[in-house]
Amino acid sequence: MPSTAPAVTDPHVVVLFGATGDLARRKLIPGMFHLSLSKLAPDIRIVGTSLDDIDTERFREVAKAACDEHARRKITDEEWAAFEEKICYVPQGEGPAALSAVVQEQANKLGNDARMLHYLSVPPKAAIPVLHMLEEAGLVKHSRIIMEKPFGTDLESAKALNAAIHEVYAEEQVFRIDHFLGKEAAQNILAFRFANGLFEPIWNRNFIEHIQIDVPEKLTLEGRAAFYEPTGAFKDMVVTHLFQILAFMAMEPPTELAPAAIGEEKNKVFRSMELLDPANVVRGQVRGYREEPGVSPESDTETFIALKAEIDNWRWAGVPFYLRTGKYLADGQRIISIAFREPPASMFPPGSGVGSHGPNHLTFDLADASKMSLSFYGKRPGPGMKLDKLSLQFAMQETERVGDVLEAYERLILDAMHGDHTLFTTSAGIERLWEVSQPLLDDPPPVRGYDPGSWGPNAIHQLIAPRAWRLPFERVWRAKK
Repeated sequence: MPSTAPAVTDPHVVVLFGATGDLARRKLIPGMFHLSLSKLAPDIRIVGTSLDDIDTERFREVAKAACDEHARRKITDEEWAAFEEKICYVPQGEGPAALSAVVQEQANKLGNDARMLHYLSVPPKAAIPVLHMLEEAGLVKHSRIIMEKPFGTDLESAKALNAAIHEVYAEEQVFRIDHFLGKEAAQNILAFRFANGLFEPIWNRNFIEHIQIDVPEKLTLEGRAAFYEPTGAFKDMVVTHLFQILAFMAMEPPTELAPAAIGEEKNKVFRSMELLDPANVVRGQVRGYREEPGVSPESDTETFIALKAEIDNWRWAGVPFYLRTGKYLADGQRIISIAFREPPASMFPPGSGVGSHGPNHLTFDLADASKMSLSFYGKRPGPGMKLDKLSLQFAMQETERVGDVLEAYERLILDAMHGDHTLFTTSAGIERLWEVSQPLLDDPPPVRGYDPGSWGPNAIHQLIAPRAWRLPFERVWRAKK
């Protein structure tokens, strides 16, 4: 999906809160390094700030180490020297006046048309104090902010958070980030759906039997128990990521390829979602989780969640959406599977193989490789009528433009600079999703144990029966020749 944003925008001072944190080191600093070298981004200056009491020289060392470890290509000395000059640092403890002075100094170097983009890579409890710091520093006007999840933990807290944000910033200045939607493969869903006469007419309940959105993770807590214990898999992943992907899959054609039109269609999907039924939810907790440092011995936090969501509108009535995610699982995948309805009758004799490998599937792999596969039955060469499951496949590496792919955070930072809200979440959408989730939050089913390296609790099979989960499955992606 091409951006509707202009190719050129004003120069920007990017104020990075939490500049010495894990996300900044892994994604944000290397991402802004790549953007600064590209012809896509405007001229930028980066002001890092955090609770660490260090100076600019030390922060540049942190940034260099981050880029050396996480940049997508080797950095030359000349490239780093050019980027290093664009970086400075001010400790958050020095207060709003010091921050304002440094930002203004960097803005003056860019000229009178410079804008500001504030990236809040901070814990949830720190977000509102940071907003008030920006207000005290006089850095709200002509600026935009990017905020990281979670956007509340229930409907009441989401409303309170949005109200607090709107005391300082107008909604059009706020960009709630979901890095899943920044991936090329996720955006390609819209292009695939709405640009092709082959698929657009069959994207509905008459032809699609069910849809699975499956994001298992091999990752462990990695020392994040303090964050994860009060959050869990549902709040961490489903509301902020999987429901957003669901909206891309289910939305009606927007009136134009523009942020407001696409955002409205996504919000229509959220308004049409039925409230979650706790009876259609499986919560799991990996065995050994309660022994993790910082985890309560009586913890009820889920490290795994699987659920059935339903959309009550003309296009999707009766089509279940099955969502699954969790940690400590057998494999890390990001798969969307669309299962098409099978023919009502078959002329093929028993044993021919038709239907033996399930229905036809359209599969999107949302991993960075960005792949798609359409499966179908075809005749096996030779005598008789034996059928095999075959597939048509596409991978981003097969295009001549693979080098143009932006990493998700790079794309989203660039969109925020352009003021393009297409891939970001609105306050109304977030509040509606917490409303949909409230029955589950009020009455969560008990957690069920599962072993590390498995696919979750056994109860997931009853949730989807008589259908079957597509992961694990034997899928061979053809390599580029």
